[in-house]
Amino acid sequence: MKGNQAIAEAAIRCGCDGYFGYPITPQSEVLEHLMAERPYLTTGMVVLQAESELASINMVYAGASTGKRVMTSSSSPGFSLMQEGLSYIAGAELPALCVNVVRGGPGLGTIQPSQSDYFQTTKGGGHGDYRLITLAPASVQEMYDFVELGFDLAFKYRNPVAILSDGVIGQVMEKVMVDDYKPRWTDEYIEKTCPWAATGHRSTGKHRIVTSLELEALKQEAINDRIQAKYRKCEEEDARYEAIQCDDAEYLFVAYGSAARICMKSIELARAEGIKVGLVRPITLWPFPTKAVAEIGGRMKKILSVEMNAGQMIEDVKLAVGCNVPVEHFGRYGGVIPTPVEIVEALKNIIK
Repeated sequence: MKGNQAIAEAAIRCGCDGYFGYPITPQSEVLEHLMAERPYLTTGMVVLQAESELASINMVYAGASTGKRVMTSSSSPGFSLMQEGLSYIAGAELPALCVNVVRGGPGLGTIQPSQSDYFQTTKGGGHGDYRLITLAPASVQEMYDFVELGFDLAFKYRNPVAILSDGVIGQVMEKVMVDDYKPRWTDEYIEKTCPWAATGHRSTGKHRIVTSLELEALKQEAINDRIQAKYRKCEEEDARYEAIQCDDAEYLFVAYGSAARICMKSIELARAEGIKVGLVRPITLWPFPTKAVAEIGGRMKKILSVEMNAGQMIEDVKLAVGCNVPVEHFGRYGGVIPTPVEIVEALKNIIK
């Protein structure tokens, strides 16, 4: 199936309660697959095409406030419209899953794949001091797997999670191993495990209010302290990466998503010419695997950050290794996909 279809299929099978979205290329197949499968007849999952991206993210806010597993998906211009809602969700400390199948920009740009939303997704995007836990799939299988993982992380930290994909992974078709259908959470389970949720007449004890508003500065500071503490915990416990052929490497690629897949072929070509190069693939873009990049990158002569943008992740790579190793950038943007040969030539240039 396509990567976009894998997202939709995973949502149905993992017990998602609701999807609220709006079509935009190159991710429209998520909504189309959900509509075609009609999960409301089998699992009871709600699938709704909202009137806009603004509406869909606020429907996610409402659903998340009740302890339900809810999600949305979009592509770059639509994801931009969701930023205010994502800040509200983070401020209210609610779990939610958002998928961005990135296309080239800025502006309406193109429908071709890009990785130019890295800054927006990993540095906040909306207003205030908050973070999106960000997963970067590099295959259709990971598109599928990261839906349930995304929900797990969202509820662990009571924070929105983003799956940051692109038009390559969203549109490519590969074999996928799928799970058996898992039941949706019962109201009793939500009441037991989500004591913060607004469950109406089922709530017991203290009246529950879900909001991101606090007009007293000291109280708002205390809320921010709590949010920042859980972000530090996330950085310690859930930074994820993959290291490929790094043991004997003298040079290093750092790349994520489809750029990482292209780099795997570049490694093969470079090693055939006697250039020992490896790859660190961040799986979580936030929290960025800083310690791993610092440890592995610190052994290298030079590092090449390979991205389908003008140079965004390179800042995190440089921060990880400090001034100990030279870090250069190679990227194509505007929807152009780099070739393995181009990446090898860029590596040769920085070696020279």
